[in-house]
Amino acid sequence: MAIYTKTGDKGKTGTFSGKRVSKSSKLINTIGAIDELNSYLGIIGGLADIQRNLFTINAILTGAKLELSKDVTRKLERKIDKWEGTLPVLKNFIIYGGAKKASQIFYARALCRRAERALVSSYHRSPITDHQPLIYLNRLSDYLFMLARHTNFKAKVKEKIWKI
Repeated sequence: MAIYTKTGDKGKTGTFSGKRVSKSSKLINTIGAIDELNSYLGIIGGLADIQRNLFTINAILTGAKLELSKDVTRKLERKIDKWEGTLPVLKNFIIYGGAKKASQIFYARALCRRAERALVSSYHRSPITDHQPLIYLNRLSDYLFMLARHTNFKAKVKEKIWKI
């Protein structure tokens, strides 16, 4: 079976609901932003559960009859709470960077924030009532921030403070 279908050759793509939409629509832009984040998490590695959740969110956005459990968000929150108890308290903004893996995670957080902004924009343009995907992306950006800090902490890389 060929990977190409030629059904998108005129600038439209299919959704789970069967509807065809423009590849330049807010919806497809949002799905693309989430896909970019998901792809980059694959580079980082070790985050397959999160990647699966992002696939679920994209499927939901295109009309699949799926739900994103509140439990997956709670799982992120529990991990964030655990790390907050072990990391130095932040009193200033920090410069993103440090160990290579931490730098990659900080970049993934930026991609997550972009995906979140795109999703908010999509919500404003459609009658989406399930806000769980948005809540998850918001929490995921916090999770990635804390994971990057935790990664630097384990690598004994001191955080660089940003001050005016």
